[in-house]
Amino acid sequence: MSPPPNSGRHAADADEIKRREEPSVSHQEPGDLHVIVHHTELPQTRLSNTLDRCIRGVGSLISWAWLALAGVIVLNVTMRYVFGEGRIELEEIQWHIYAGGFLFGMSYVIECDDHVRVDLIHASMKIKTQAWIEFFGILFFLMPFIVLVLWFSAPFIASSYEIGEVSQSPGGLPFRWVVKGALFVGFALMGVATLSRLLRVTALLFGLPRPLSQNQGA
Repeated sequence: MSPPPNSGRHAADADEIKRREEPSVSHQEPGDLHVIVHHTELPQTRLSNTLDRCIRGVGSLISWAWLALAGVIVLNVTMRYVFGEGRIELEEIQWHIYAGGFLFGMSYVIECDDHVRVDLIHASMKIKTQAWIEFFGILFFLMPFIVLVLWFSAPFIASSYEIGEVSQSPGGLPFRWVVKGALFVGFALMGVATLSRLLRVTALLFGLPRPLSQNQGA
């Protein structure tokens, strides 16, 4: 007796639903770099795809900052211990590059879902439970925090620009407002990444915006 015409498609749909409901934890061999990888698998939307591409571009660009930071450190150490001439400018450049790399990198970490989760329960939850946690966490914690930082950092940066703030160290760098401005830009980028994450969460929970198929989201 032959199976019903649509039985294969229904079975595939059921397998896909079951896969999404299972906890999204993949185990690898102990020798691998990542023994346990925990990513909440969320659908993509058109807007989230666009936002994520922008954030990934920023992340790829800012990754070169760590190479620049290493170069500045080597140069500073060489000048101090080989030539006996330390430079305050080089020390401050190190701090500025590190601050920029950290602040701009936060958005990339959110987009990749590779931020640290201090959580022993989340990984074992079903995908929709994880999505509800992210939904309330974004709406009531992360988004308000980002808005507060942006709101209070704007006058902080403007004041630094108006008074022409410079480093208090002899021979330090001018234009202190530039590194302070990295705070605003970094959190603005994090807001973009968080919005993208929220769109993907609502696409899973409510079907809005309309989620893309796997082929469209690739």
